Amino acid sequence: MKKLFFTIAYFLLLLVLFPSCATLIGPKTNSLSLSSNPPNANVYINGANLGTTPLNLDLIPNKTYTIEYKKEGFKTVTRTVSSQVNIGWIVLDFFAGLFIPIIIDAITGDWNSLDQNSVNVELSKQNN
Repeated sequence: MKKLFFTIAYFLLLLVLFPSCATLIGPKTNSLSLSSNPPNANVYINGANLGTTPLNLDLIPNKTYTIEYKKEGFKTVTRTVSSQVNIGWIVLDFFAGLFIPIIIDAITGDWNSLDQNSVNVELSKQNN
């Protein structure tokens, strides 16, 4: 009876302390490094000008981003950075407290990360 009590208490404690691992301790942003050759290209993310290369940004990891590199005299280059599920959070959620953490992290998207941490492009001259 005592062993059953401690087992139940342990699982209840896990549910209270670790309701979802990624939601509690996961990063809320991911760092993305952007560069171009030649440098000083304007960087547009989802249509908004965020600066010139080289550029480091902290982005929300559960979204997809369209990145455009624009520089006068050069062709515009477009790249996409997507969101992906980080399998490590799923494994940690499973071992930390049954399926409740998995459900919470899936709903919030907090177990996602960007599919890359840098985007480097080579700009080519525009034909006149």
